[in-house]
Amino acid sequence: MLSVKKEEGFMTNLVKFYMLMLLHEGPMHGYDIIDELGNRLGKKPSAGQIYPLLKRFQNMGYVSQEIRHVGKKKRKVYKITRKGRNFASGLLNKFSDILDVAVRQKITKCSHCGCEIYRGEYRQKIRGRILNFCCASCAKSFR
Repeated sequence: MLSVKKEEGFMTNLVKFYMLMLLHEGPMHGYDIIDELGNRLGKKPSAGQIYPLLKRFQNMGYVSQEIRHVGKKKRKVYKITRKGRNFASGLLNKFSDILDVAVRQKITKCSHCGCEIYRGEYRQKIRGRILNFCCASCAKSFR
């Protein structure tokens, strides 16, 4: 997926993609990325995992960096580039297609109105057959 050297443990290609998506939400400095990944994924990556990856993303043209003054400190703030947005959008479309295939297998259709139901269908036995409905009203109307 991403053409970066395989890293051990936590830093999977999915986490790397997630990092690009965080930057898609807005510019962040490295520790913000670490904290946000920790909050969203339940495990914090180390600075030794994030900063080399940010450097690789810069070399690939996916991320740019600027220095901002935050109080008395200087911070490197990273933001996604147009090339990075295009790359992340392409990956997001691929993930979306994969998820669509997986979800489609679990979708049923209402026997009355034909709407798609992912979970929580209303089942009723009618004329000896168990049918799926989106709601009790559709089941009642079907009879």
